[in-house]
Formats: sequence, structure tokens, C-alpha cells
Amino acid sequence: MNLTPNYYKNRVALNVLAGSIQNAEDIYQAAEGHVVVGVLTKNYDTDEAAIEDMKKYQAVTQNGLSVGLGAGDPNQSAMVSRVSKVLQPQHVNQVFTGVGTSRALLGQNDTVINGLVSPTGKVGIVNVATGSKSSQKAAAEVPVATAIALLQDMGGTSFKFFPMGGLKHEEEFRAVTKACAAEGFNLEPTGGIDLDNFEAILQIALDAGVKQIIPHIYSSIIDKSTGLTRPEDVAKLWAITKRLVDAMDLVTAE
Repeated sequence: MNLTPNYYKNRVALNVLAGSIQNAEDIYQAAEGHVVVGVLTKNYDTDEAAIEDMKKYQAVTQNGLSVGLGAGDPNQSAMVSRVSKVLQPQHVNQVFTGVGTSRALLGQNDTVINGLVSPTGKVGIVNVATGSKSSQKAAAEVPVATAIALLQDMGGTSFKFFPMGGLKHEEEFRAVTKACAAEGFNLEPTGGIDLDNFEAILQIALDAGVKQIIPHIYSSIIDKSTGLTRPEDVAKLWAITKRLVDAMDLVTAE
């Protein structure tokens, strides 16, 4: 079982939600396998129910499962860690303070674990108080490079920048991309990303030289009437991804 996401040319993999097992399979095919499919622990009453169901998602995506919190809910942190220990998925979503627990319970360093870090309105400064208790207190504002180092100390793989509001925090996002590139750390832009701004957001991260990128595109491509992610929209995102990464390769070759 492969524990690492299937990045396109070792650079980019998409992260989208699946509303059903069939939806997950359709999404996986639409992205030609370069995707981790999000399933939220918040949707299950027990660990056992989540594990039993998520195994089915693993089966149709070659373990391309992303165990999610649910809108970054810190109260789901412990459940995410427990479920991930059993499932050994390719991708785990965590609040900043839950990263160490998830890595320890996984017992290996291959699965990607992100740490949720939020914008502050100050370029180069982020809020790491995203845990169940810390999120109820005053923001813990630290330099981006320090936040990255803390995540590395805890066994984190990537920096989940949320909520971005699309390009609302563009200058802050640019500072994050530069810091991630400088530290050789992965990045997961999240929140308000849609078919209109996806290309600009991904291009910023690629131009900065971020090693590996997993953009999260959630509600904007979900059919509100069915609750399912539209595979045709995933195909559009995949086409943009492939074009931008291929263009970077051409520039590098020159």
C-alpha cells in the first residue's frame, strides 16, 4: 500500500471531498490518480464507523484517502489521529497542535500530515493557535519560518494555510510560499479556492519554488443538490494543474 500521495511530476496533487464511494472513484479517474480524496471524521459518530467506511474509499483510490477534520474543526483532532493510526492513509489533516499525536500514532514518516495555520492580516506572520483549546484564546502569532520549524519538530509534512478566502490574503500567501520554498517544506493552500482563482493560486506557489503542493478545492465544486463533488470540475482542475506543471518543466529545461 502506497503511503505517499501521487503527486504529478512530484510537484502537485489535488485534494477534493468525496460525497460517496462512487464519487470518490469518479474523482480519482478525473484527476488521473493525482488526487487525495477527502472524507471527514465529523460525518461519523464513532471511530469504528469511520474506519469501516473509509476503508471502502481507500479501495477505490489506491489508498488516496485524506482523513479530514471538517472545516478545520479542532474538536475532531483526536478522532482524526485515532482513525488514521488504523487506516494508514496517504494524507491526514490536522490542526497545528494535533500534528505530533498523528505522527506518533501513525508510526511512520511517509503519510503526509498537514498542520493548520491561519492568516493574521500581517504579511509574514501566522496564527498557530488552531487547537481545541488554543483556538479559544488570543492568537499565537509567529513568523512563518518559525511555524514551519515547529511543524517539522512535530513530524509535520506540510503547511495548511487556512482560511485563505481565495486570494483575499494574497500578500500573506506569497510570503508563506517563499518561506515554504526556502525551508523545503510542502504547502496546502485551503479555503475559498474555485475554478476562477485556482490557476493564480497554484501559479504563485509554483513560481515561488514550493517543493510539493496540495491545493484543497472543496465547496466550490460540490453540487449542492446531491452533495457530490463534480468530476467534470475535477477534470478541469487537473487540466490546469498539468498545464502549469508542464510549463514549469519547460522553463527549467531552458
